[in-house]
Amino acid sequence: MSSKSIGDRLGELRRYRDVTQEELAERSGVHVDTIRKLEQNVRQSARLGTLRKLARALDTELDRLLGQPTVTTELPDDDGGLIALRDAIQDISTLPGVPADDLDEDPPAADDWMRQVRAATTLYWEGGYSELAGSLPLLLRDGRAVAREATGSLAEQVWNQLALSYQLGASLATQAGHVDWAFEAVTKQLRAAQRASDPLMEGMGVSTLSWVLLRQGRWEEAQSVAERKADELEPSMRRGTSAQYAVYGNLLVAAATPAARQDRKADADQYLNFAEAAAVRSGAVRAYGTAFSLVDVKTQIVNVVMAGSEPEPEKALEASEDVRRDLIKRPVHLAAHRLDVAQAQYQMGDNEGALDTLLEVEADQPEWIRYQMLARATVLEMREEERRRNTRLRGLAARLGVEPAL
Repeated sequence: MSSKSIGDRLGELRRYRDVTQEELAERSGVHVDTIRKLEQNVRQSARLGTLRKLARALDTELDRLLGQPTVTTELPDDDGGLIALRDAIQDISTLPGVPADDLDEDPPAADDWMRQVRAATTLYWEGGYSELAGSLPLLLRDGRAVAREATGSLAEQVWNQLALSYQLGASLATQAGHVDWAFEAVTKQLRAAQRASDPLMEGMGVSTLSWVLLRQGRWEEAQSVAERKADELEPSMRRGTSAQYAVYGNLLVAAATPAARQDRKADADQYLNFAEAAAVRSGAVRAYGTAFSLVDVKTQIVNVVMAGSEPEPEKALEASEDVRRDLIKRPVHLAAHRLDVAQAQYQMGDNEGALDTLLEVEADQPEWIRYQMLARATVLEMREEERRRNTRLRGLAARLGVEPAL
């Protein structure tokens, strides 16, 4: 594991760009003293908003500045892993004009393959990234083979599930810091959704695309694409189905976060108000590889309050009291919500409470938390302000890879 600090990476990137500290300060709007102290390792971190500004000014992704892991915790078997996932997403046999290999393997039965897709979806939401990385490449390859053989009404079902498989690929690649692969996976998800003649799966594809764009720092596009697709799929007040309201609501939630990141809090609040109304109409829905309910919207309210250049931690903690955690059915969604709470606790000066929450999240999701920029940034900030040696905090920092192991 690399022992480079944020300041080390910042200095390397700045010098590679041939930019002085003063020029970077001007480009980013971050005070030159902050940049200097980071590069001298006088400061080990800065607020997440500051790091985003520096990354953007250096034309790089925040993940790279924070040193986010791009591998899973376990070495894969020969047929699996993240590199195999890349190859499955970037399948050269699907490119026009490229001769394909002879297909000499029989695809699995469609029903068996679709059961595997459902199992993979569950695994993703449980945070089992290493195990999923081991199985997902073959799932994608088998899915394309099943789709080639399927006919009639079965073909639409298979293409629908293949779209969901690519959604899993995009989501896993994004979590592992490979957003370029994720963009390609979403492209294939949307094409598969069209083959399935399923506009709602297209909607979920756009929701996933919005998240990928968000992680790329393309906030305006992330907001716009989700909002436009929500407008296109807005259900009829009288005839809308639960699934239609769920996909519509997911798109509104997807638009809210990038809006808040741009300090368009009024837009974000409006999206969430409409999403809350959709959740009341839909009820709790599990469809298209995700879930949607009133509690999902309420957790996003906490997230949005903490986004942007002026987080409101007190308001976030108040909003979190309205969240029924026992109703959150996806383990990593619960972990993400608790991570927002930990950040709010820290910003309110409750460092011990924040650390307790982070350690609880780690206990529940030890692999998932290593990929979370917010967790890494929060721990770095807490280490920066450490008044006396805190063994629990330093141990967590080492396990997250933000400082050398003790």
